[in-house]
Amino acid sequence: MAPRSFWKGYLKLSLVTCPVAMTPAASEREKVRFHILNRNTGNRVVSQYVDSVSGAPVSEDEAAKAYPRGENDYMLLEDDELDALNLDSTRTIDIDAFAPAGSVDSIWLDKPHYLVPDDPIGVEAFSVIREAMKATHTVGLSRLAIYRRERAVMIEPRDKGLVLWTLRFADEVRDQKDCLDNIHAETPNAKALGLISKLIEERKIHWDPSATQDPVQTHLLEIIAAKKKQQRPARGKKQAPASPGNVVNIMDALRKSIDADRRGAKRR
Repeated sequence: MAPRSFWKGYLKLSLVTCPVAMTPAASEREKVRFHILNRNTGNRVVSQYVDSVSGAPVSEDEAAKAYPRGENDYMLLEDDELDALNLDSTRTIDIDAFAPAGSVDSIWLDKPHYLVPDDPIGVEAFSVIREAMKATHTVGLSRLAIYRRERAVMIEPRDKGLVLWTLRFADEVRDQKDCLDNIHAETPNAKALGLISKLIEERKIHWDPSATQDPVQTHLLEIIAAKKKQQRPARGKKQAPASPGNVVNIMDALRKSIDADRRGAKRR
């Protein structure tokens, strides 16, 4: 069963417009989630806002958003003031620029969403925009009010549809100079470089999404299933992380790695 769309609006390019629906490409619905209980009564625990000074509960109507101006000094913002920030981009993805495919650094990519036509009448316009991006090897750039803020977004063609990526805000991405410029630049040993390249070639595989399975999630489900049967699951022995040892000679370590890979390949 296809997931339900959580946003509907219009995709627009100049005078070409088509109705579209958007669904998050990633989901955490299958994750194991826990409720907090009172151990003594077995009742669920509820959370609520409490006044930090008086300790009195605060109802939803009494709760308000505020911006800190200083210590214990806040400026209240009313809902109607925040609602006034709603922009045209709440319901229209207006593609106003295109960039070469692959030119948007992956560090800026935030959340992916599938974008599909929402009306048979708009399929032709949707298809024209998609195929034009494929033919020109470009991605569309726009802005969209989503997740309570207006965000820059990137639209790329994929199969019969489009994928819309929300992009991170400028203040969310750290300047790489702060982290990477302190690495001491050293010309690698030519032989070591050759051995590493050889090791990479021998370990090349076709990426399989099954590699992203969560073993903790799997074990949690086993524990829950066992508890349902009133059985204690067998505890797996916790393995200590392998120590890399004191690698003195990188060339020796690389040769041993390649030999180990070859022995493993022969056994397979």
